[in-house]
Amino acid sequence: MSYSFPMQEKPALRPSVAVGEALRGVARDILAEARAAIEDSTKSDADAVHDFRRAMKRWRALLRLVEPFLGEEARRLRDEARDLAHALTGARNAQSALDALADLEKHGLALSARSVAGLRQRIDGIREAAETTLNADMRLRLGSALDQAAIVVERWPLHTLTFDDIADQLTRFYRDARRMIPTHWPDTDAEELHELRKRVVIHRYQIDIIEPLWPRFVKMWSGEAQRLRDRLGKHQDMLMLASLTGPHQPLARWRSRLATAIAERRAAHVTGAARIAARIFVEKPNALRRRLDAMWTVGR
Repeated sequence: MSYSFPMQEKPALRPSVAVGEALRGVARDILAEARAAIEDSTKSDADAVHDFRRAMKRWRALLRLVEPFLGEEARRLRDEARDLAHALTGARNAQSALDALADLEKHGLALSARSVAGLRQRIDGIREAAETTLNADMRLRLGSALDQAAIVVERWPLHTLTFDDIADQLTRFYRDARRMIPTHWPDTDAEELHELRKRVVIHRYQIDIIEPLWPRFVKMWSGEAQRLRDRLGKHQDMLMLASLTGPHQPLARWRSRLATAIAERRAAHVTGAARIAARIFVEKPNALRRRLDAMWTVGR
């Protein structure tokens, strides 16, 4: 059995590579992605922050997967990754509001072009004031954290792991997400939908590591999970825009003109999310577990 990846292959679980070494390869790949985000001089600060935060989501999803086999060390790395990502949140809320405004514009927002421009300018001002600058100190902090994580990864005691161990974990996180699917979507609290989105993100990044076992199917599956994540994210964006129109908030004077449009788009995103979730989570967890076994067996 090979214990390394050919240069052209993206690290993932495949029968030709020991499970523990495959996971170590995935970890290295994620940390390399995060490092590239902050070291690429051609990226704007906003793009670098976005790419780094995305890598941290992948990283935390992997750490959740291996945490039962690594214990406190994995939990510590996961908490540190969360803190690093939060330190870069900066203008995220204002950007969400801008994304929501763009969404409303695409669906017949009943405001003049002048009013929309005024709204966008006001939100842009909020975003610029909150924007995180990736200065030398911040880049040094992030790079140092990545260095330490890379050292720890090489010490992970993963040599006894089997595919069954990982399949059990994948099934567990699928079950966690599936349990959060609302019984009646229109009445679901916004916080519950936000929690569902977080679990969908975890599932989406975890499922990517088995892509070589059935590439076409897993790409479709991962793509649908991303679509669900996006729908729930757009719902969250609408909530953020709505919050800025509240009393004494920067966009309060637009509240009456935006409230109905926001409510309609929120409802549309909830309906869309419900359709996608029904497809992704149609299988019961035990059925998924059997599917994973079959994918691994056939791949040998």
